[in-house]
Amino acid sequence: MTALPPGSTIGILGGGQLGRMLAVAAAQLGYRCHIFAPDDLSPAAEVSAMHTRADYDDEAMLAQFAEAVDVVTYEFENVPAATIARLSAARITRPGIKALKVAQDRLEEKQFVAELGGCPAPHAPVDSLDDLHAAIGRIGTPAILKARRFGYDGKGQARLATPADADAAWDAIGRQPAVLEGFVRFEQEFSVILARGVDGDIRHWPVAENRHRDGILARSTVPAMGLAAEQAPGAIAFAEKLAGALDHVGVLTLEFFATSEGPIFNEMAPRVHNSGHWTIEGAVTSQFENHIRAVVGLPLGDTALAAKAAEMTNLIGDEADDWAALFADPAAHVHLYGKGASRPGRKMGHVTKLTL
Repeated sequence: MTALPPGSTIGILGGGQLGRMLAVAAAQLGYRCHIFAPDDLSPAAEVSAMHTRADYDDEAMLAQFAEAVDVVTYEFENVPAATIARLSAARITRPGIKALKVAQDRLEEKQFVAELGGCPAPHAPVDSLDDLHAAIGRIGTPAILKARRFGYDGKGQARLATPADADAAWDAIGRQPAVLEGFVRFEQEFSVILARGVDGDIRHWPVAENRHRDGILARSTVPAMGLAAEQAPGAIAFAEKLAGALDHVGVLTLEFFATSEGPIFNEMAPRVHNSGHWTIEGAVTSQFENHIRAVVGLPLGDTALAAKAAEMTNLIGDEADDWAALFADPAAHVHLYGKGASRPGRKMGHVTKLTL
């Protein structure tokens, strides 16, 4: 296949910080980006050549958007599958709809992983309060109840310490279809991030160890050490197998728990990922550049570490308000997302530090 030449326009569905960093990477390669998002405030639109503000189900605006771009991608997995199907009929869309559909449904995702030989956490589908009580009987507690769709950064989730928490948990997630997951006792959390090109070439970055706070990623450290490092080769091999099964093009992320029984699959994201932000300064080629390279059909870049180690810290809520002190640190690579007012749990930026 012939790659799209520089000067071509990449359509990006979603206007958040991931779209922002994709647009910056695209501009450095000579490509233009057109953001399609319904948001009043779009961090990605601030750095892009064009912006369409419309709902994802606005057929007329989607048709205009398709006419204005040469290829389509997305920055988050909660774009309606119907939107991707509509755009795919008019323009090449990468990644395709299969990865999106699998990632949008926690139950389908776990079933897909298990069919490929992966090991998800113990789980059971929950469509009613009676189902939840039955699932607790099979899986036990502690456990986590997760909405099947549209959950991220701890949203749409409720913890159950004992069976007595069932009713409150069911109410907390809005009484919607869900999955009950058995609590996994793990030593570390880590993520595998890879990029797959149109030709099937796969490159993966060094595995990052991740630490969360209140369900939100707080810090990623590369390279991962300890048990995560020992289990990384197997997790990488499985991630590559999954990418092939999806015929995925672009960046794909899989999160794992490192346990005494081996790597346990947690979840996947068919896109660039928060735990890969360190790659902007810390890798020869960032996750954002390689996603753009894959989407337009270019060869993938080298994913090796560009330093001995890297650490990325998220700026959550009012942590970004201390911008003066952050910029005063000569070793800090500060990224602010232009989101305006901070609020609890909102990712406002990140800081990366390298060990040279």
